[in-house]
Amino acid sequence: MVDIEDLRAAGVVAVLRAPTPESALTCVSALIEGGVTGIEITYSTPDAAAVIERVRRDHPGAYVGAGTVTTPEQARAAADAGARFLVSPGTRDDLARAMFDTGLTTLLGALTPGELMHAVALGAHAVKIFPASLGGPAYLKALRGPFPDVPLMPTGGVGADNLADWLAAGAFAVGAGGELCPSSAIAAGDRAEITTRARAFTAALAAARR
Repeated sequence: MVDIEDLRAAGVVAVLRAPTPESALTCVSALIEGGVTGIEITYSTPDAAAVIERVRRDHPGAYVGAGTVTTPEQARAAADAGARFLVSPGTRDDLARAMFDTGLTTLLGALTPGELMHAVALGAHAVKIFPASLGGPAYLKALRGPFPDVPLMPTGGVGADNLADWLAAGAFAVGAGGELCPSSAIAAGDRAEITTRARAFTAALAAARR
């Protein structure tokens, strides 16, 4: 079911790249403890579909989807596992069709205006701007000029310290990877570090929305 308002409500989507399914599940638990309920399990994580299925079962209140979707088979497997949204790092016609065919909220990846136009023309429900760190909030604000009605989710370069700047620039939600879930903390199973970072993001989101 397509409803990007669920994504907007989550505000922050943790882009999770873990070395093992077990470390991914530990990270998800720590994120949720810290108040971050938007979870993107990327296909960089081994057995990503199985992880999504487990998160849906263990954390029914989480808004979990699949990221780094690069093949139609991955899109279908994520949907079968219970993903609520799909995110691709770029835009390709055959992949976009497979993502839409699942009936799930679909975010196609883009960086340039031309790529964004292509994603919109294909029917993207929202567009992931990646890597957003290359242009920063000023670049996102510039994109809002010609694309005022396209929901944009910058990913890359988003931290608790600049989250408000991204929202002010026009982001409807943000994706956060290493700034929220450092690879070192995931590998070490450092729940406390991840929870602390999640709480900082949650507080920054609440402050920006006031």
